[in-house]
Amino acid sequence: MSFVAINVLTVPEAKRETLEQRFASRAGEVDKMDGFEAFELLRPVHGQDAYLVYTRWDSQTSFQAWLDSQAFDQGHAQHAEGGPAASHSSVWTFEVAQAKTAAQVQR
Repeated sequence: MSFVAINVLTVPEAKRETLEQRFASRAGEVDKMDGFEAFELLRPVHGQDAYLVYTRWDSQTSFQAWLDSQAFDQGHAQHAEGGPAASHSSVWTFEVAQAKTAAQVQR
């Protein structure tokens, strides 16, 4: 099964547009990494202030290779000049225990 990493970003209201623009113009280096399966930026609704950056990998080893790569450093350095949009971040990691997609469901 897959490995999921979720970067939880606390983003003040005034910086939300900046954060979304940065992700929209991201370098896309993660997409090219071995073992990469998916990326999603989840926007908070109804009084929450945390964005979730969801990535799915074929293994924890592939995710760690991304963190240790020059591509990771380059992808995160492109916005360093403007300062961070998030006031706090933490990373949650999970192994996928069960999964089902719409394509797998008989209708």
